[in-house]
Amino acid sequence: MTVASKKRLVVKGGTVVNPGSVAAADVLIVDGVVTEVGPGLDGDEVLDAAGCHVSSGFVDLHTHLREPGREEAETIETGSRAAAIGGYTAVVAMPNTDPAQDSVMVVEFVREQGRRAGLVDVHPAGCITVGRAGAALAPYAALAGAGVRLFTDDGNGVQDPLLMRRALEYARDLGVTLAQHCEVARLTEGAVMHEGSCCSNMGVPGWPSVAEELMLHRDIELVRLTGAPMHFLHLSTAGSVELVRRAKADGLPVTAEVAPHHLALDHDLLAGWDPVFKVNPPLRTREDIAALKAGIADGTIDAVATDHAPHAAHTKELPLDQAPPGMLGLETALGVLVTAVNPDPRRLCELMSWNPARIAGISDTHGRPVAPGEPANIAVWNAAEVWTVSRDALASRSTNTPYHGMELRGRNIHTIHNGRTVVKNGKALA
Repeated sequence: MTVASKKRLVVKGGTVVNPGSVAAADVLIVDGVVTEVGPGLDGDEVLDAAGCHVSSGFVDLHTHLREPGREEAETIETGSRAAAIGGYTAVVAMPNTDPAQDSVMVVEFVREQGRRAGLVDVHPAGCITVGRAGAALAPYAALAGAGVRLFTDDGNGVQDPLLMRRALEYARDLGVTLAQHCEVARLTEGAVMHEGSCCSNMGVPGWPSVAEELMLHRDIELVRLTGAPMHFLHLSTAGSVELVRRAKADGLPVTAEVAPHHLALDHDLLAGWDPVFKVNPPLRTREDIAALKAGIADGTIDAVATDHAPHAAHTKELPLDQAPPGMLGLETALGVLVTAVNPDPRRLCELMSWNPARIAGISDTHGRPVAPGEPANIAVWNAAEVWTVSRDALASRSTNTPYHGMELRGRNIHTIHNGRTVVKNGKALA
């Protein structure tokens, strides 16, 4: 097949968002690569982008795909479909699977399942400790050799400070990044929600903000000691934002993410005892939400990551103290961010594409400019479209969305993965 006979895909009539510009232009894609950006382009397949922004595809730093081990809640295929519909072209798969992603065999299984789905690139995270048990370091060298760039025990914070120091030194020498779930477990035993007025009124154990902030402070100081880069997962409190702000002012190599639900929902929603609002870390106060938004505005927060956490209905319908924490997020993240924060297009792309790709170590193929010669991993999204979330219409195998019946503004329309249209007009094509 000659170059001239290859299929020409054109994204037509949109506004292209790049780090240095936001400008109206068509985008021509041939053989998985952007070949031209400009006016008046045409092709064999045309995606209508009128009224939309055209950007590099979104990258989620924090996706629970559940496979292997918990396929009743999600599979890599169903999670990939949800991600593609949400505008993602790559996701980092969290390692709290069964078995955990602490061996090359499990990591390769997850990656291969992602390839088979063919909707987004699935990048498995490795565990910091074997089995995420917090006792012995995982085989970083072998996992890094298998292409793992991010390591985390997400769901658990590494409690032992000496072990965490050794982990940071090991990661530094290998050129990989650790991502910490900040939670001092002794302070959160039995907790089901934020420790505050709502928790007191309900008479249930609360999760104090200091449980997150103590570990965050400890690990910032370990970064200062070791010089190793570190990423902090799903921060939720005003105190955490200030700690990261100070660490960055000191020039420390730290990055931080927030989840969409921590920008939009507060702890008072649990007053109705509905487990759909139970999450780890918990929904916080309106003052915390304001601080997180301020952190987004001033650059303290680097990324918005979904913490997509599907659960089978029979588990999420248990009483509040027994139900597992977690919410769906991949299909609603864009709408929640636009509705709750409404960042300008470039800042939105920094939070959802450019910075996450860099933190994940995949900026060679994702989070790239929409420009000639670049890989065609692209999202086409409409920041003005208003839609109502229905749990029954989501692609995820589970339905535990806290946004059911909620009106959001901002929705992904088309997704192009490796030059192939995988979502068109909001519908997955596979």
